[in-house]
Amino acid sequence: MKDALPRRHFLKACSLGIAGLGTINPAAFAIEPFKRSEATRLQLSLAAYSFRKFFSAGTLDLFQFIDYCAAQGCVGTELTSYYFPEDLDEAFLLKVRRHAYLRGIAISGTAVRNTFTHRPGAKRDKDIAWVKRWVDYSALMGAPHIRIFAGQTERGVSLAESKKLCISAIEECADYAGRKGIFLGIENHGGIVAEVKDILDIVRAVQSPWVGINLDTGNFHSDDPYRDLAACAPYAVNVQVKVVVHGKDKVRKPSDFGRLANILRDAGYRGYIVLEYEEKGDPRVECPKFVDQLRKAFA
Repeated sequence: MKDALPRRHFLKACSLGIAGLGTINPAAFAIEPFKRSEATRLQLSLAAYSFRKFFSAGTLDLFQFIDYCAAQGCVGTELTSYYFPEDLDEAFLLKVRRHAYLRGIAISGTAVRNTFTHRPGAKRDKDIAWVKRWVDYSALMGAPHIRIFAGQTERGVSLAESKKLCISAIEECADYAGRKGIFLGIENHGGIVAEVKDILDIVRAVQSPWVGINLDTGNFHSDDPYRDLAACAPYAVNVQVKVVVHGKDKVRKPSDFGRLANILRDAGYRGYIVLEYEEKGDPRVECPKFVDQLRKAFA
């Protein structure tokens, strides 16, 4: 006899607290944090978004940025999708891959713009197709990770329903990404994942071993952002480090790299630490300083 509620949907219902299943303990069915063994190994990378004004002005291209990352002694380079040509083709992607390899540097990942809280329709289909396209692009470049967004609640749609819409879109993309060996990292980037509870609800509910959190250290603005980062760290598949944090008081403070390093070590994180510089200073001057600070903190 078939179950009235398939296991896959049952797990989602538990994690989201769907009416009628209120007596179920969601934690009993949550996806477990990633299991990692041996010593924590952290690798420095730099996000192309740090140099956004130079990319936008046309004074920097991806090949020059890769050279810059290599010159800073970074292990990786994060090539944000925004800075690829509009007429992107396989030849260009392979040229990027070859260039990075010859510079002795890995393409640690990329990042896309998307919204997964749209209701069924053309907008939703377009964003799902876009993420899948970048799965193909990432596979060609040898980039193992794509940063994705969740989205915001639309008018007339509850937070619970928005989460379900997001989860189903992520699962569709993750099924495709997993067949190419690409991880999808949901960033804690405002909207329906502004609060730590909500991003954990989503990542625990998604039924895929190819999905985790793209942990941005500057994007939680609670009374204790470091507490929230620690809660998410066991689910991290990529970490983007900002040089400033602020909580509910909106007081901007320098990021405590040592504290961040300890949080990630305690979680057993093994992966890329990507500097994403968003301050007003010249990244050509500031990034080398912060790369050096991160190298020391995460040594």
